[in-house]
Amino acid sequence: MSWDTVRLEWDDDVATLTIDRPDALNALNVATLEAMGEAIEAAAEDGARALVLTGAGDAFIAGADIKYMRDLSVEAAQEWGELGHDVADALEAFPAPTIAAVNGYAFGGGCEMALACDLRVASESALIGNTEIDLGIIPGWGATQRLPRLVGDETARRMIFFGERLDADAAAEVGLFGEVVADDDLADAAAELADRIAAKPAFAMQTAKQALNRGYEGSQAGGLEYEKRAFASLFGTHDQREGMAAFVEDRDPEFE
Repeated sequence: MSWDTVRLEWDDDVATLTIDRPDALNALNVATLEAMGEAIEAAAEDGARALVLTGAGDAFIAGADIKYMRDLSVEAAQEWGELGHDVADALEAFPAPTIAAVNGYAFGGGCEMALACDLRVASESALIGNTEIDLGIIPGWGATQRLPRLVGDETARRMIFFGERLDADAAAEVGLFGEVVADDDLADAAAELADRIAAKPAFAMQTAKQALNRGYEGSQAGGLEYEKRAFASLFGTHDQREGMAAFVEDRDPEFE
């Protein structure tokens, strides 16, 4: 499959989804969001063991298409919000870990796409924030729920209430980025992280991600019950048998 505004590229079992609207700083419009959704689905169907999300040129995703949004009715805004949520939810539910490689601007909807990924690595020049308040709106693609879980309630409220833009080091300090690297090293750092993930047992990795996500969906007690079942379900699989045999035999495992 091919799209005009996104690229899906492969390196062995790692898929990289690049938003390719550099002249618009990769701002998200309807066509781009729809293409993202299709590309994410294609990567899942083709068995990606890790998915990297990044942007072409000098930006990750500068935000949503404000020119499109400015005259939306309530009903149209509902549909627009649902489309963005569908893409963010697809990243969150992707069957393998997802990595946001944040280069340059990641504002508004761009920040929200990064939040929906499992891990975030940033270039030194990255700037990130939920800037919607200065447009007279609030985040509409998940930040009010995902951001506090990453950075804590107080920091999330300050970022959303004031539309704060954080540089890479400040964002890493509050837990929004797990790693900051030189601009020229971002692609290699994200690829290395993805390769390390892809080398792990795929079914166990998928189960770990599901258990972690489940903890945010309800009570801690419910999450713990799910973890118990998920943990037990991995026993008897090839990767569990191989991983433990390799440990006992002091050798490298050969996972499926």
